[in-house]
Amino acid sequence: MNALLLVRRSAMGGLAALLLVAGVWASWGTAQHVMLTDERERGTMRVTGCSSDDCVGTYVPSSSGSKPRGRVVIDRSIAEKKGVRVPVAVKPGTSEVVRTGGPGFLHAWLPLGGALLLASVVVAGGLRLHRTAWGLALAGAALLTASFATLTL
Repeated sequence: MNALLLVRRSAMGGLAALLLVAGVWASWGTAQHVMLTDERERGTMRVTGCSSDDCVGTYVPSSSGSKPRGRVVIDRSIAEKKGVRVPVAVKPGTSEVVRTGGPGFLHAWLPLGGALLLASVVVAGGLRLHRTAWGLALAGAALLTASFATLTL
């Protein structure tokens, strides 16, 4: 009986860890461009149009060594409307940009917020660590709420 308990706890602990690692992995693709500012082109994007998945616009650099671009693409979030100016960083070697600043930072870590919520269910149900689960759930909910609040401003 004790062996089964050990196997169950190990499996649930591994699943919770896997969810958190997957959340960080999914977030890092965008977050690295927001957080690591060395040698990144930074500027402002003026939104000229949006589809259901992304928005396009023109890019005006704010740093020397960067060049203006006639067309850049950003993933669509809830706040982009035609004519809005968004601070962005250009992904190296592409015409894709990511939002920078506080809203961009929080938006980049959205997958981690979802992973925290999912891991909290595993920790509560599989490991029976209710206080830890509440901590994970509150951290995930706070991240998701803060991201939503900053992107709608």
